[in-house]
Amino acid sequence: VQLQASGGGLVQPGGSLRLSCAASGFILDFYEIAWFRQAPGKEREGVSCSSSSAGSTYYADSVKGRFTISRDNAKNTVYLQMNSLKPEDTADYYCAAYTRGPSMPILSTLWRASSYDYWGQGTLVTVSS
Repeated sequence: VQLQASGGGLVQPGGSLRLSCAASGFILDFYEIAWFRQAPGKEREGVSCSSSSAGSTYYADSVKGRFTISRDNAKNTVYLQMNSLKPEDTADYYCAAYTRGPSMPILSTLWRASSYDYWGQGTLVTVSS
């Protein structure tokens, strides 16, 4: 079971990047997925969640309207499209997954890093001019 994150890099403020998270060894459609990020000297924070059981997506206020999470079940991959990037978006970005339950998850569970069993290795996003 593995998550492989990619797509990070250096981008100017206002630019865009698309992060990918490819799953192997399990079917992402049966999992709740999230992107977290951690900036130097700061705690890990949730950026966006995709609930397979609820069929819904969720965003942190800081990225709402700028970031979009999506799934491609055929490719077993989750994406995070990031537009209008700001210097404060600079961080290591991690994708994470946990097995979905029989019913819709509690929102707080989706946003809690400790809920997730599987983590990608992180991909660095640097927003700077």
